[in-house]
Amino acid sequence: MIDIREATSKKDLKTFVKFPFGLYKGSKYWVPPIIKDELETFNKDKNPAFLDADAHFFLAYKNGKLVGRVAAIVNWIEIKEQKLSKMRFGWFDMIDDLEVSGALLDKVAEIGRSHKLEYMEGPVGFSNLDKVGVLTEGFDHIGTMITWYNHPYYEKHLIHHGLIKEKEYLENKFPFENVKPKYFERVQNLVKKRYQLRQLNFTKTKDIMPYVDQMFDLFNEAYASLSSFVPINDIQKAYFKERYLNFINPEFIKFVVDKDDKLVAFAIVMPSFAEALQKMKGKLFPFGIFHLLKARKKPKNITFYLIGVHPEYQNKGLTAILFMEYYLTFTPKGIETCIRTPELIENTAIHKLWKHFEPVTHKRRKTYKRNL
Repeated sequence: MIDIREATSKKDLKTFVKFPFGLYKGSKYWVPPIIKDELETFNKDKNPAFLDADAHFFLAYKNGKLVGRVAAIVNWIEIKEQKLSKMRFGWFDMIDDLEVSGALLDKVAEIGRSHKLEYMEGPVGFSNLDKVGVLTEGFDHIGTMITWYNHPYYEKHLIHHGLIKEKEYLENKFPFENVKPKYFERVQNLVKKRYQLRQLNFTKTKDIMPYVDQMFDLFNEAYASLSSFVPINDIQKAYFKERYLNFINPEFIKFVVDKDDKLVAFAIVMPSFAEALQKMKGKLFPFGIFHLLKARKKPKNITFYLIGVHPEYQNKGLTAILFMEYYLTFTPKGIETCIRTPELIENTAIHKLWKHFEPVTHKRRKTYKRNL
């Protein structure tokens, strides 16, 4: 018998957050989250996602032993405004036991049916800025702080329980030495002159702040056409600004503005914190913060987190401006590897964007769905 219990107290939620630490103990590839940050993600008083979403967190026990977890999420914007009758599930982890995974998924389905929803899909988070997908290839590559890692048997479990593939994502990387300015230096000069654009670079986080709300507005416009996109509201903007901006080196954020100082393109790159997070083992203090600061100060690998271009300027070469600025920033820093976040396989525009850098697909991940 599998006993499914809802995590409601602070103690329960900490148990929920810490379950993968045992499941992946000794793994060279799993990247642990910061426990404090995960707990804040699940705190209804701190995470503004709960203004437009409901979430339940479930723990699975077998013979009294903790063996799995799952979050069941209802995003009301998605349901009421976008008319997507979807039950989300994420933070899905379990031992290799089909009875356990089945009980967890059945609990998600139960919540979905109680809201008269039509299907369930996951693994996904609250929004588009959360982690997404079950890893299906690339188990021998280290994860990132913005993706989930899982054992190879997860996909088998989902298929066994009647879920079918809904979306597929690719993760690519390339050595920085593949970045040749000859592909974009001339183009970016022409684009800046033709459209009266200029780049903005930063050395201090405080100087970025006046543009951050514009950046999130542009993100909403640039990604609105992608499937299952849920726009970021004003409260979420403030939350992400406070929580994440200090993680990012200010010189790793690039903006392009028009003659009226209106933001028309942006890019965010983060140092790879994967190895630092492994050393931290989920704890910022007393020494974990120093691992993060070291990784931030002298990164060798970087992750392209977000690139957004206003719809009016898409396919007009603005990314050449961003790439030129990153080339100038990263060359003296000795950056070795550029890693990209998961990108939808059907997003051909983004794949074309990187073709000159000869990227290699090193991971694939998918979301799975089942009718309710």
